[in-house]
Amino acid sequence: MLDFRPILFIIGILLSTLAIGMVIPALVDLYYGHPDWLVFSAASAVSLFIGGALIMMNRTDHLKFTSRQAFILTTASWLVLTAVSALPFAFSDLDMSYTDAFFEAMSGISTTGSTVIVGLDGAAPGILLWRALLQWLGGIGIIVMAIAVMPMLRVGGMQLFRMENSDKSDKAFPRATQIAVGIAMLYLGFTVLCAILLWWAGMPGFDAIAHAMTTVATGGFSTRDASVGHFDNAAIDVIITLGMAAGALPFILYLQTLRGRPFSLFQDGQVRTFVAIALTVILTVAFWHSSTNDVAFLTALRYSAFNIISVMTGTGYATTDYGLWGPFAVTVFFFVMFIGGCAGSTTCGVKIFRLQVLYEIAKVQLNHMLRPHGVFIAYYNRKPLSEDVTESVLSFFFLFVFCFVVLAASLGAMGLDFITAVSSAGTAIANVGPGLGPIVGPSGNFATLPDGAKWLMSIGMLIGRLEVFTVLVLFFPAFWRD
Repeated sequence: MLDFRPILFIIGILLSTLAIGMVIPALVDLYYGHPDWLVFSAASAVSLFIGGALIMMNRTDHLKFTSRQAFILTTASWLVLTAVSALPFAFSDLDMSYTDAFFEAMSGISTTGSTVIVGLDGAAPGILLWRALLQWLGGIGIIVMAIAVMPMLRVGGMQLFRMENSDKSDKAFPRATQIAVGIAMLYLGFTVLCAILLWWAGMPGFDAIAHAMTTVATGGFSTRDASVGHFDNAAIDVIITLGMAAGALPFILYLQTLRGRPFSLFQDGQVRTFVAIALTVILTVAFWHSSTNDVAFLTALRYSAFNIISVMTGTGYATTDYGLWGPFAVTVFFFVMFIGGCAGSTTCGVKIFRLQVLYEIAKVQLNHMLRPHGVFIAYYNRKPLSEDVTESVLSFFFLFVFCFVVLAASLGAMGLDFITAVSSAGTAIANVGPGLGPIVGPSGNFATLPDGAKWLMSIGMLIGRLEVFTVLVLFFPAFWRD
C-alpha cells in the first residue's frame, strides 16, 4: 500500500515556508497602512497551522521516497501551494472570486505571468509584492525540480541531466545539498544585482525589487498594467532583457563557472543553440519591423530583442503591443513561445535540449534513408544518446502537442475566438503569459474569459510547468496498483 506520510510531511514543510513568505507582504502593507495586512496575516496563520499539523502527524524516522511517491508529491505540492497562495487574492480588497484568485496564484507559482487583475497601478503594495514572491519562489522551485526530481523520474528526457551519472569533473559541487545551497545563493545574488541595476536605471525602488524577482524567475508579473512599457526606458529594457536571458541558462553551469571552469557556459550545446536561435529571430524580426513599419532600426532592435526574449523564455513582459506589427511578427511570436530556455533554468516550454535531441533523431533517420545499411548514432553534447532518452523526448513532444490541441479545442468550445483560444492554450501550456489578439494579447488580460476557461488554463499551466508526464501519469490506473 502506498505510504502518503512522506508526501504529506514535505507538503507540510512547504506550507510552513509559504506561511513565512506571506509575512513579508503583510509587513509591507502594514508599513504603508493598507488593511490587507490582516488578510496576509490570517492566510499565513492558516498556512502555518495546516503545514504544522501535517509535519507533526506524518513525521517518520527515515524519509525515503519511491518514484510513485515523488510523482504524487510533485503534482500535489504545486496544487496545494497554489490553493493556499490564492487566499490573499480572494480576500484582499481586489474582491476577486476564488476562480480568479486560483488562476492568478497558479500563474504566479508556475511563472506563467497571465493575469486577471485590472488596475495594477493602484493595487495594494502587498498584493503586488505577493505576486512577485510567488513567481520568485516558483522559479527556484523549478530549478530544484529540474536538477533533483525530474532526472530521477526520467521525465521527458531529463535523465540526461542526472547528477549521479556524471563524472566528478562534471559536478559543480560534490554533494546535492551543496548544489542546492549554491543555486539558492546564486539565485538570490542575481535578484539583488538585477534590483540594484533597475533602481540605478531609474525604476522606483519597490518596482525594481518586484521586477527583479520576476525577471530572474522569468515570470513576467509586473507592478503596472502596461508592464515594462510603462517605464519607457531603454536602459531598463536592456537590463531586463539580459536578466531574462540569464534566467534561461542552466544555473548549474553558473556554479561550474564560479568553481573555476570559466568556459562551462560557452561549451554547452544548449547555451550555444539558445543564443543562436534568439539572435537569429531577434535580427530577423528587427529588420522586418524596421522596413515594413518604417521604424528606426535601433528602435526596432530594442523592442524586438526585449519582446522576443520575453516570449521565448516564457517571461511574458511586454514593452509594446507586438500584435500590431503585422502578420509575420504575430506568427513568429506565436511559435517562439513554445521554444523555452535550457534545462536547469527557470524557463518553460519545450526547452532547447529537446529540440536538439529531435534534430539529432531526424538527422539519423535521414541518413538511414540515404544509406540503409549504415550505422548512425544520435549525439548530445558529444555523447551518444541512449534509446530511453530519445523515446522519452519523442513521447514528451507528442503529449505536449496533444495537450495543446485538446486545450485549444476546449477553449474554443467555450466560445473563444480562434486566435484567443489557440494563443491562450499556447501561453498556458508553455507558461508564457500574454497571448495574441485584442483580448489576451500584450495590451489585454484574461479577466474577461469565462470561469471554465480559467480553470482549464490553470490545468494547462500545471501540466506545462511539471513537464506533462508528471501530471498525466497520475491518471493511469496502473500507476495506483501495487
